[in-house]
Amino acid sequence: MPAHLPSLPGAAAVPVVVLASAVLHAVWNALTHGLRDKLAGFTLISLASAACGAVLVCFAPLPDPAAWPYIAASAALQVAYQLLLLRAYQLGDFGQMYPTARGISPVVVALVSTPLLGHSLPAVQALGIAVVACGLAGLALADGIPGRAQLPALAAALGTGVMIASYTLVDGSGVRVSGSVFGHIAWLFLCQGLVLPLVARARRGPALFTTLRPLYGRGLAGGMLSLLAYGLVVWAQSRGDLSTIAALRETSIVFGALIGAIVFRERLGHRRITASVAVLAGTAVLQLTSAS
Repeated sequence: MPAHLPSLPGAAAVPVVVLASAVLHAVWNALTHGLRDKLAGFTLISLASAACGAVLVCFAPLPDPAAWPYIAASAALQVAYQLLLLRAYQLGDFGQMYPTARGISPVVVALVSTPLLGHSLPAVQALGIAVVACGLAGLALADGIPGRAQLPALAAALGTGVMIASYTLVDGSGVRVSGSVFGHIAWLFLCQGLVLPLVARARRGPALFTTLRPLYGRGLAGGMLSLLAYGLVVWAQSRGDLSTIAALRETSIVFGALIGAIVFRERLGHRRITASVAVLAGTAVLQLTSAS
């Protein structure tokens, strides 16, 4: 589990852990997008989160009382994130919605965390974040500027990105006062995992359980990957700089572009390749500056 990870020195472990989380994040999003009934898929992911959290809270130390407002706020933001991402996937293509949703997050985190949390942002690090953001924008717009019919999907994707940035900032602050990374993650999983199944039950009624049955395998697999990916990031946030972690985390878009080309047969093209190289170059800059 993330709370027991560091066999590597902290500074060296953080970028490795965040990049591993990025791969897992792209995989679980692809699994979910590939389901015809996306509401059922997201419901199973939330049920996996709640079940895992219910087990973990039995063994994890209670977070410090100062952390509970952060846990509650993060849970609410993550529910909003799931609903917006679900809507984006219902309306748009994986190759456009995923990079758009992920791409806005590091820019928002960098702009907000520096004045709000008092974090310094060296010039070289700012350059790395800017390069990553430009590469992500290139991935999102590789197929051209969206038309009017795509605007609702794009709005949902952009809203998803804002929610990602918001809970990243909340978790980055909360986990540092919780006194227990393991306990923070456990209670967060439990609290946010209970809401979406209730929303789905209200929308579908008793028929929801019939639609869940054939999707158990892929849905629960996606849920476990989602939990592991997010747990790794929360562990990293307890030890690293939020702006750097947010940007490194968004390299999941590169892996998502590859999955889109290989699994969903979406065109990769020279624009996506160039944008991916820009993301990797910015990531390299961030790794070097965070390690120095």
